[in-house]
Amino acid sequence: MRLVTWNINSVRLRIDLVGKVIDRLKPDVLCLQETKTPDEFFPVDALVAKGYAHYHFAGMKAYNGVAIFSKIPLDDKHVHKRCGKSDMRHISAKVKAKGASFELHNIYIPAGGDEPDPAVNEKFKHKLDFVDELAKWFPKERSAKMPMVAVGDFNIAPLENDVWDHKKMVKVVSHTPVEVEKFTRFYNAVNWVDGVRHFVPEDKKLYSWWSYRAADW
Repeated sequence: MRLVTWNINSVRLRIDLVGKVIDRLKPDVLCLQETKTPDEFFPVDALVAKGYAHYHFAGMKAYNGVAIFSKIPLDDKHVHKRCGKSDMRHISAKVKAKGASFELHNIYIPAGGDEPDPAVNEKFKHKLDFVDELAKWFPKERSAKMPMVAVGDFNIAPLENDVWDHKKMVKVVSHTPVEVEKFTRFYNAVNWVDGVRHFVPEDKKLYSWWSYRAADW
């Protein structure tokens, strides 16, 4: 099975590019973040025509939005509203594969703005609260024994070798120690396994912020 995840930054604007990615990578399941469209305007027909008859998405005008399109049946679909907001950043569905199904989570963690200080930057505070909620929610509502996959745009580079110069970026949003600490707590909450770091051969790994953000757990 092949899962592809992509921060599309407007699915309606880039639907032709989505088609090209599908033709090239031939995913069984496609996950998109930052779709930036209300549900009624999502270009469903274009993706169904590519063979993705099963789908689940939640969007809003101009901001955020997440989507799952699958060639494999989906069940038990949910939209998870985080931090008391309806900003469409987390959806899940059960992928009913032959022999074994798993729950797929598509997550778009807030970027956090420019100033890494929750006292003066509400966007950064929202980001920290969002990750805290994920870290609490998963072990409470799910189990490490459940087969799950989480993909998305996580907007945090947790390891030093994820960026070109870790020391020069520790005061930059997405690289600060507080974000890394909270993301690590989320990562350990149900013993996630980083798919890129775990399954890709050592000599093939591309250690970068982008490769981590595109990781399949």
